[in-house]
Amino acid sequence: MCGIAGTYRWPDGKAVTDRLTGVLAHRGPDGSGRYGHPLGSGDVQLGHRRLAVVDLSGTGAQPMASDGLVLTYNGELYNAPELRAELRAAGVRFRGTSDTEVLLEAWRRWGTDCLPRLRGMFAFGVFDERSGELVLARDQLGIKPLFLLRRGEGLVFASELKALALATGGRLEVDHAALVASLLYYWVPDSRCALREAEKLPPGSWLRCRPDGRVERGRFWNLREVAAEGRERARAGELPDLAAVVEESARRHLLSDVPVATFLSGGLDSSYLTALAARDRPGISAYTIGFRAEDARFEAMPDDLRHARAVAERFGVDLHEIEIAPDVLDLLPRMTYHLDEPIGDPAAINTFLICSAAREAGVKVMLSGMGADELFAGYRKHLANLLALRYQRVPRPVRRTVSAVVDRLPVASARRGYRSVRFAKRFLSFADLPEETAFRRSYTLYDRDELLALVDPGLAPAVDDVLTEHADVYRDNDLDDFVNRMCLGDTRMFLPGLNLAYTDRSSMAASTEVRVPYVDVEVVRAAFAVPGSRKIAGRQGKAVLKEAAAAVLPREIVHRPKGLFSAPLRAWMSRDLAPLVREVVNDGELVRSGFLRREALQRLVAEDAAGQRDFSKHLWHVLTLEYWYRDATSGSGRSTGPTAEESEEYG
Repeated sequence: MCGIAGTYRWPDGKAVTDRLTGVLAHRGPDGSGRYGHPLGSGDVQLGHRRLAVVDLSGTGAQPMASDGLVLTYNGELYNAPELRAELRAAGVRFRGTSDTEVLLEAWRRWGTDCLPRLRGMFAFGVFDERSGELVLARDQLGIKPLFLLRRGEGLVFASELKALALATGGRLEVDHAALVASLLYYWVPDSRCALREAEKLPPGSWLRCRPDGRVERGRFWNLREVAAEGRERARAGELPDLAAVVEESARRHLLSDVPVATFLSGGLDSSYLTALAARDRPGISAYTIGFRAEDARFEAMPDDLRHARAVAERFGVDLHEIEIAPDVLDLLPRMTYHLDEPIGDPAAINTFLICSAAREAGVKVMLSGMGADELFAGYRKHLANLLALRYQRVPRPVRRTVSAVVDRLPVASARRGYRSVRFAKRFLSFADLPEETAFRRSYTLYDRDELLALVDPGLAPAVDDVLTEHADVYRDNDLDDFVNRMCLGDTRMFLPGLNLAYTDRSSMAASTEVRVPYVDVEVVRAAFAVPGSRKIAGRQGKAVLKEAAAAVLPREIVHRPKGLFSAPLRAWMSRDLAPLVREVVNDGELVRSGFLRREALQRLVAEDAAGQRDFSKHLWHVLTLEYWYRDATSGSGRSTGPTAEESEEYG
């Protein structure tokens, strides 16, 4: 796992690439390298920062050059042993044991045809000295990031957006339409980039730069097609052996020459992976989080620690407990810097603190249960949307009465919050809408009118464009199963845009690799071959995964209520962050620039303080957006994050 960067026919490419790799130092504290080659009137430069996980020797160093091919690569290939054996049988001789060398030789033999054969997470650039071509590629599901920027015949790429901003002298302008999208979702979708000119290479795709200036693009994996194939398998009655698929993925994800640990919340997903990992690695370490007692009480948060301890004791796991009582005023600007784009999910802080603690204990690799909720319909919104279809059969006068009663209920008092009331109000905000509209509204922060009232009136076209794009992504399928349509929408947008993005950036900020065994191509194929009725059975989400896990986990873990990998936002907003909220709402850069309207923000604060609505998530995202905006408009590409030189400290 590493940080990669490079330039292709870019002015002063050598110096730029050195600066890029300096910014990425936290992604690879174990080594660095750069390769250069003349190319007509310019050159190609490839940079690398190494986090040594497989083959710790010098034979795994990058950029890796061999017989005219040069590779800079970020990722892990979990089927590298099989590919190595196949290539060796074809006459390839390997110098070391790294998956980097396997990828390089697979590319030499098969070119872009090797991409569908790769099982893992990856983003890489490979240069062919003979043809002068540079190809960039990104894994099937968007686990690893790859940003790029083109100007004329030149291109620059990097693992992080902040590096591209540095490459242009901090002169990239903010894309206000992307910020509108971030307000809607509380993250920036993969189809957009927070800075103009820059873009994200789409998951499952490649881009080829030719010396004559031509650029080609291709796609080697399409989630929509995978879902359609799964539907046909389900119709034919070919139900996958999900337990076998998940167990095999978990085993492959343990491939490492350094210690591996797990996230363990005590919920189904992380407990199942931890139990499977403990079979292969007895005494494996796991990390879990708890919150300050007063914060947990105020939020009425479930006692996840109790369940995590039970799982650890049952499977002989060495459990490390971390109390999340951070100085959020100090962490907020640091996390905003590392997250690269405005991401309003406080779970990023949890990930960073857990990974930091693991790194201090000598752990470089963590397994996460990320992805199971998206693939197997485990979020509350999935069940809520099915319940909404039934709720719409209730007579309209009764629904109006229910809405009026719930609207008057408080979501919090001075001492505690009322989760059930929050859930009820959230449910009623979309329960009367048509199926597709209801699902999209169930996880966005605002409806169209609320978003228009919040931003500069001149951004109305951007609001409509973002909403249209959101609808188009959801509708782009031919599935006849509502549950799997929701899962497909989440796996295309929510998973890469939010969860995988913050997981990668928060973990790499702590120089730690997080692997996601549920986000594996074979698990994904199996997931979409499961009918929606087997994912949500009655009022039970992730039913088919629970069935698989029941052979391993105790019943009280399998069937416990869903936990939260989040943070006590209402407690933070009413205490730690209250002065900052007032400052940002009344005189922040977003307000002074005219992007956000002061009166609209003040209404959010007032209604939240009165306890009638829960706008803690909305206001948290405004804070993250404010800090990000300050950095982006400071003129240097940063204001609160470390410089290229200072970033060495984060390694």
